[in-house]
This record gives sequence, C-alpha cells and structure tokens, in this order.
Amino acid sequence: MADKKRKRSIIREYLEAIATAFVLAIIVITFVVQAFKIPSGSMIPTLSVGDHIFVLKFMYSIKNPFSDTILFHTWEPKRGDVVVFKYPKNEKIDFIKRLIGEPGDTIEIRSKQVYINGEPLKEPYSIHSDPLTIRERDEFGPVTVPAGKYFMMGDNRDQSLDSRFWGFVSENKIKGKAFLIYWSWDGKDRWVRWERTGNLIH
Repeated sequence: MADKKRKRSIIREYLEAIATAFVLAIIVITFVVQAFKIPSGSMIPTLSVGDHIFVLKFMYSIKNPFSDTILFHTWEPKRGDVVVFKYPKNEKIDFIKRLIGEPGDTIEIRSKQVYINGEPLKEPYSIHSDPLTIRERDEFGPVTVPAGKYFMMGDNRDQSLDSRFWGFVSENKIKGKAFLIYWSWDGKDRWVRWERTGNLIH
C-alpha cells in the first residue's frame, strides 16, 4: 500500500513538474523571447539565410496574447533596430527588417542614398549589389512617417521587399527586437557556421 502511494506521489510530482514547465514555456514564448529562422537574403550581411535568431518580444511593449492590443509600452522602437513584425500585406507572415524611419521623420531616397529630414543617413550595415539605379527601387519620396508608424528597409537594399513597396508598419504589429544569432546553418553545403553562432545582432 505504501509503495502504491509513493508511486502515485512520484507520478504526481512528475506531472506537476511537466505542467509547470509547459506553463513557463508558454509565458516565455508569449511575452519574453521567441525563436525565428531567416528564410531570405534581404538582411545580408547582418543576417544570412539559415541564421536562427532570438527576438525579445517585451522590448517595445507587452501585448494582449490574443490580439495585437498593446497593454503597456516598455521602450520606443529606434532607428537602426532590427525588428520582426507582421507583414502588412499578409499578417500570417513575419518579416525582419531594419527600422529606418520613426514617426514624424521625412524619408527620401535619391540614387540609393537614404535621407532623413533632409540629411543623408550613414548606414555602415547596408549593401548594394546592383550597380544600376532603378527608379521604382532606388528613388523614393519624400514621405513623412505618420504617428504610430515606422518605415522599414532591408540591409541588402537591392534585394529587399520593404516599406518602399508596401508602406509603413504599425507599432502594434511589431513583434520584437532581434538580438542574438543562437545557431547558423548553411543548408546548401550542410555545415554549421560557427563564426556566426552566438553573435549579437546590431
């Protein structure tokens, strides 16, 4: 009889531990951090296809887990942040880009050069792989970013589908700030890119 009670006690402890771990995992995924995989080269050289990253979900706000309603703000998104957000044309898809324009900024692009409020933006993180200048891609604006909205661009400027083509991102559609490459896998050559693994995202 004592053995049966002890077995039941052990089983109950295991079930409680599993339930607790499950609840904590849900809390972490919902409010704290989430893992994402980079599927395209639009953020090269900052992020490569096959990079697996962690995104801080609480960095900018805490949201209702069942909607995009912001319960309270933490920090304001800032120019230069690499952020994950819901793609405005299809919110079932997550995009990752660099935040270029904040609310109230006037954005203009002339011959690939980005100007913020009339001043050229220094962007050591961006690259241009196409020597040609294409009006629809490399000339833009000027436009002013509305309140509660942000202007996003990929670091790989000539290979990025971003705010130049589909507009602004609402604050409540931002899912978090990318901060760490926890794993990087070259699927083509099937080897781990150790030199990228563990790198902070800037």
